[in-house]
Amino acid sequence: MEALIPVINKLQDVFNTVGADIIQLPQIAVVGTQSSGKSSVLESLVGRDLLPRGTGIVTRRPLILQLVHVDSDDRRKTSEENGVDGEEWGKFLHTKNKIYTDFDEIRQEIEQETERISGNNKGISDEPIHLKIFSPHVVNLTLVDLPGITKVPVGDQPKDIEIQIRELILKHISNPNCIILAVTAANTDMATSEALKVAREVDPDGRRTLAVVTKLDLMDAGTDAMDVLMGRVIPVKLGLIGVVNRSQLDINNKKSVADAIRDEHAFLQKKYPSLANRNGTKYLARTLNRLLMHHIRDCLPELKTRINVLAAQYQSLLSSYGEPVEDKSATLLQLITKFAAEYCNTIEGTAKYIETAELCGGARICYIFHETFGRTLESVDPLGGLTTIDVLTAIRNATGPRPALFVPEVSFELLVKRQVKRLEEPSLRCVELVHEEMQRIIQHCSNYSTQELLRFPKLHDAIVEVVTSLLRKRLPVTNEMVHNLVAIELAYINTKHPDFADACGVMNNNIEEQRRNRMRELPSAVPRDKSLKGPSGPPVSAGEAPAPSEAEGAKGAGGGLQGEQDSSSGSWRGKLKKGEDGAMADEQNGRPPQAPFPASPLKGHAVNLLDVPVPVARKLSAREQRDCEVIERLIKSYFLIVRKNIQDSVPKAVMHFLVNHVKDSLQSELVGQLYKAGLLDDLLTESEDMAQRRSEAADMLKALQKASQVIAEIRETHLW
Repeated sequence: MEALIPVINKLQDVFNTVGADIIQLPQIAVVGTQSSGKSSVLESLVGRDLLPRGTGIVTRRPLILQLVHVDSDDRRKTSEENGVDGEEWGKFLHTKNKIYTDFDEIRQEIEQETERISGNNKGISDEPIHLKIFSPHVVNLTLVDLPGITKVPVGDQPKDIEIQIRELILKHISNPNCIILAVTAANTDMATSEALKVAREVDPDGRRTLAVVTKLDLMDAGTDAMDVLMGRVIPVKLGLIGVVNRSQLDINNKKSVADAIRDEHAFLQKKYPSLANRNGTKYLARTLNRLLMHHIRDCLPELKTRINVLAAQYQSLLSSYGEPVEDKSATLLQLITKFAAEYCNTIEGTAKYIETAELCGGARICYIFHETFGRTLESVDPLGGLTTIDVLTAIRNATGPRPALFVPEVSFELLVKRQVKRLEEPSLRCVELVHEEMQRIIQHCSNYSTQELLRFPKLHDAIVEVVTSLLRKRLPVTNEMVHNLVAIELAYINTKHPDFADACGVMNNNIEEQRRNRMRELPSAVPRDKSLKGPSGPPVSAGEAPAPSEAEGAKGAGGGLQGEQDSSSGSWRGKLKKGEDGAMADEQNGRPPQAPFPASPLKGHAVNLLDVPVPVARKLSAREQRDCEVIERLIKSYFLIVRKNIQDSVPKAVMHFLVNHVKDSLQSELVGQLYKAGLLDDLLTESEDMAQRRSEAADMLKALQKASQVIAEIRETHLW
């Protein structure tokens, strides 16, 4: 079990070589306020003076201190290999293999390294200093000395020095594998301990917090720390240990740490005899060694899993960086072929990396065809932008100077072409959306499918340019085809289309049904035979005057025949007579007389033929309303047929002229444009930081593999 701590030291050395902090190794972090005695506690554990001393903030960078216990045999062997003269020595990570046997030099090196990074203005830095001490007088420990908690900036310190120190401390003690050594001076109130307060923020249960009470000899006369050491004031699960530090006078007088430990033992025996065996520096060292050892044992399973996961991740990362290029011609052809295959697979939906956050590639093209484009066409109103007056005007313009007996076909073709033309814009927008999606597929393949392209930014840019150019060339061709599809529909209005003929038959039946319904609704005083047909003749169309019968001619004896003929005929005389009779009837009923229509030349009025009535909003006659309804229904029926054709043919045209053409010609286009001897060196030039990242990933992978071997050795030796 004792050998577990050296194993962690080995792991620390492994990760120090690559400068990585991705593995949170078990360690002990020393936390306390400024001048609370943290450095003195560490020096007592080491047994030598090695840390900078002075007033104010002295520790301005984290100091990771590894204590390695060496036996006499190991010490002799190491001394022979490294030429070390002495039983204790130290090594810094930043000085590589340089060995320090003079601890004054170690202290000076710490001061110089601190000033090199943190400067001379009492500022702090989170970049740690790594120091390893080899000695037969220490126990195996890994300690982290952190800057002391301060409240008020002094001298040239930044105004946010308190926040900086607090964030630095929390960064280290938030590690769940870290034991917190909370140092508090005995001559202060434990209830105001900043160290315990910070420790509780990250360890509310106190499962990994050990409290150390320093300066027991400096308490006020008549007081003692008995209640504090017994845990009656603030209970801490891992315990509270009291120690006595050297005073500044003792340090100035060069009092050794060994003498200080003897004096500490004598003080505890005199002042706290019942607690002397559970306090003091030696007991603190043994306790820390035991706690760290058990903590390492608990952390190793999770640590092993973490190392294996990271090793797999870095292996994958290193594979994505690829090996240095040897055969450039083969590499270029391989990358081009792979990109073309991934591009086509993304369209087909068989790509290796399938997007889960949003639709991509062929799935998005399908969505554009059947959702976006389909719904847009369905939202187009067959009669949108077409009013009844527009329809009526088109009918009149199509008849010329002659009154129409039937609805002219020219008006129908004119209006239906106008409506069909509205389908062209959404069709061209569909082409644009598909083109944009095929542009997005390029970026998708670059990011997810062919990460090797990231090694060669110039090749990546060249491939993007070639594919973009190919899509750009196909866009006008596809737009022209879609435009022609609409133009084809406009070129010939097929009124013999089966669907259109069926619709016309249904519509005629509806019109006939409506005519019969209107006949039934006529007043009973008016004979239906006289309204729509002659007395004995066949039915006549609206606007057509029935021929006078023989009975009516006989009825008009004594001049009545001429009047009936004028009234029943469609001549202007008959209309004039009806106008006069209507005016007389209005006068008799008390209504103002209406002007006859038209002004009759028989009455002596002049007619101005240049007066053209201005169209005004009015109620349509029955025939006008019927004609407009006929045209509108025909337009709607034919428009739905054309819309169905367009909705089916446009996606087919886009797939043939754009999507499939790009799929079929992509690889040949890339090879023809890029696979040239003069472009090999330029296209396969790696990015500047790629070689560095490959080297860093390889070093990290080696470190993780070595760490995995170290943990495997633990299992073999049954230390776990």
